[in-house]
Amino acid sequence: MGYLNFDKDKLVNLSYSLERETLRTNRGGAYSSSTLAGCNTRKYHGLLVVRLDELDGGKHVLLSSLDETVIQHEAQFNLGIHKFPGDFYEPKGHKYIRNFEFDTIQKHTYRVGGVILTRTRLLVEHENTLLVKYTLEEANSPTKLRFKPFMAFRNVHSLSKANLYANSKYTPVANGIKMKLYEGYPDFYMQLSKACDFVPVPDWYKNIEYMREQERGYEFQEDLFVPGYFEVSITKGESIFFAASTQEQKPATFLKRYESEKKLRIPRDSFINCLLNSGKQFLWERKDGIDLIAGYPWYESITRQTLTAMPGIFLVIGDVKNYEAVLQTNLKRLRNGLLPKYAGQESLYDAADAPLLVFNALQRLLKFSPAKNIWSTYGSSLKEILTNYREGTDFNIHMQENGLIHAKMEGVALTWMDDYKDGRPVTQRGGLAVEINALWYNAVCFALELAEAAGDKTFVKEWKELPPRIAESFITTFWCEECLQLADYVDGDYTDWSVRPNILLAAAMDYSPLTRTQKKLIISEVKNSLLTPVGIRTLSPEDAAYQGFSSERADGFSEIAHQGVVYPYLIYPFVKTYLEVHKMGGLSFAKNCLEGFKNEMAENCIGTLSEAYDGNPPHTARGTISQASNVAGVIMANALVEKFEAENKITS
Repeated sequence: MGYLNFDKDKLVNLSYSLERETLRTNRGGAYSSSTLAGCNTRKYHGLLVVRLDELDGGKHVLLSSLDETVIQHEAQFNLGIHKFPGDFYEPKGHKYIRNFEFDTIQKHTYRVGGVILTRTRLLVEHENTLLVKYTLEEANSPTKLRFKPFMAFRNVHSLSKANLYANSKYTPVANGIKMKLYEGYPDFYMQLSKACDFVPVPDWYKNIEYMREQERGYEFQEDLFVPGYFEVSITKGESIFFAASTQEQKPATFLKRYESEKKLRIPRDSFINCLLNSGKQFLWERKDGIDLIAGYPWYESITRQTLTAMPGIFLVIGDVKNYEAVLQTNLKRLRNGLLPKYAGQESLYDAADAPLLVFNALQRLLKFSPAKNIWSTYGSSLKEILTNYREGTDFNIHMQENGLIHAKMEGVALTWMDDYKDGRPVTQRGGLAVEINALWYNAVCFALELAEAAGDKTFVKEWKELPPRIAESFITTFWCEECLQLADYVDGDYTDWSVRPNILLAAAMDYSPLTRTQKKLIISEVKNSLLTPVGIRTLSPEDAAYQGFSSERADGFSEIAHQGVVYPYLIYPFVKTYLEVHKMGGLSFAKNCLEGFKNEMAENCIGTLSEAYDGNPPHTARGTISQASNVAGVIMANALVEKFEAENKITS
């Protein structure tokens, strides 16, 4: 029995199996995703979804689904499932599922009478190729398999409709066919590992419904094109492969490629291995360098989330090469000391925290590289960031006379709390934001550490007098000695005392102007007001603006994303600070903070963490089904706990 295993009783229950999704990516921006039952519930679902730079640069669903049919004695048992209007499911292939295992590769087991058929799927890394392996484990009579492909050929954000323009023509290739429904798309190949028959029966299957899109308030009905079906004989003990790809394949190589790809996977045989497996899937090999996808299925790269996620995705497994590659890819976009909020959207540089997160990322690199080498490689970029923040740059981001960073522009949310409603920031937090100034202090101190190690006396002389000024102003501006509380932000004469995780971020910096006693008070406030089993709330429930429940609707979740919504990645700065102030005495509690995430491995998207969760129990998942920063944050928190456990064993 594997770590993640789902039995028949759960799988045949659609209220259970349609709520749990699967995801696999290929490191090139392509992915494969559906539900445990195999019924697509989102327009973003598909067996082969690829990025097409030559078309519009977006992700496109080529193969939406593949219906398999077991044929014996002319009796047909269709294993597929689609939802149609009126809550009608046809066919009802989920009733044949007997088991679903998640280990190295996800595996379905189907039973039809005396037939037991297993199916595993994988995406070939760095290539737009899906390999599906079918093994006939048991059969008492001659058996055939029929494969009916449902094709979409559209951007993930749109839906396909029946039309007269789709090209139904196909060309035979080795053990299969190639097609191209519309101009601009690449040829699409469907091939089997052995000779088969293809029977052309072109038809549109109309009004297939996606319930998640309906819940989100979007268009939810689609027409999918089926060109016909493949049919092949299979004997007991035999395995047959089906491949879908944008490149022609050699059928004789399918088994070898499958086994080779399988070895590259991290087995999902434990909580942490599930997260490590998930973490690797965010890697994105772009034309302009290595980057991270912020979240699947709809996000691209978000700079601040990339810089936050990098240590957990790469350094925990010692992958320094990709870590630095991602960092250098993002630094290429540096302009006037700023980084774009979204990669590929160089007009949007309204992220005042993003450049300062580069310093945090490099601090994690110290374990693997000497300080002088880091300064030699990245010093020029760090100087550009610091100088522009001190002298002033776009969006009125500049250093005040007291050493603090002021960032405010009317109508623009410059911090990570950048939700909007009717085009206006919901949580603008303009002026002096606590986490940005904590990042600023940390950045200046760390740059001086690097410069001193590298012997850069000019830089040290220019900047060494600044940290004491920043530290004094930070405490004077943000700390209330009477109420023993840290402010969220200060804008002129207004001080906002909302309890938000920004005070946690300020306390978690490697270089911090806060004392241990102040950090202890902050972590206690966060523990009492913001901590949940799945991460940290963005606002205290005691606040009048708090909203504990959200919805998936387009006008729901996004507008209250920082008014109480929970983000798992914040568990890392919480655990880091908690262990810093409580030492070994806090280990048991810190370890217990990870238990809720273990439960999430079998919920929502299997083996990973969603974008956000409701602030109120039962903390329903919201947003994307797999988010890089959250996966990374929990990985890093777990690594800290393991480190403290190891140290405790050594000293005990």
